[in-house]
Amino acid sequence: RELQHIHTAAMMQLRLKFEILNSEFRVHHHRNPIHHIESRLKSTRSMYNKLVQRGFPTSIESAKKNLNDIAGVRVVCCYIDDVYDMEDMLLRQSDVRLIERTDYIKNPNFNGYRSLHLDVEIPVYLSSKTEYARAEIQLRTVAMDFWASLEHKLRYKKEIPEFEKDSLQKELFECAQMINTLDQRMEAVKNRLAAGGQWEKS
Repeated sequence: RELQHIHTAAMMQLRLKFEILNSEFRVHHHRNPIHHIESRLKSTRSMYNKLVQRGFPTSIESAKKNLNDIAGVRVVCCYIDDVYDMEDMLLRQSDVRLIERTDYIKNPNFNGYRSLHLDVEIPVYLSSKTEYARAEIQLRTVAMDFWASLEHKLRYKKEIPEFEKDSLQKELFECAQMINTLDQRMEAVKNRLAAGGQWEKS
């Protein structure tokens, strides 16, 4: 319970940090870069299974030391640039320590998955002590998030026959390429609008 309480607190702090950054960005740029924020806490069973799978001892100390994703925060942004802006703004904060960074946007996973993953450690201030908790942050665009939710459903649907699953995976991979093209085109439109200037009527 204490382990889950500490990581719930870490999750709440990270959500608040991103909400403040989102608000500050709006003050300076007149728009919100974050579309929405989600969070989740890994269950005791999931923690146990992951420790066993990786060959680590099944103890609270082992979970704190070896699992970076007990707490998870997903930040869904409007544009690709916003993903990297939010990363930069968060990691400038002195109480956020980066443990590991994996960029699946610039280097997509084999199935087409795109997202920026940050494993971080932050202090959690309790009544009598300060604990340090790790969390996984996923930053992605709305289009990437839509794709990932479909791919997740496909991966865990047991009743899909293998031949159909292979076909769907191929289709999803092609959709991932289309989504990446769409993200880049929307980014270009956003940048043209932000540039302003005088447009002549044709």
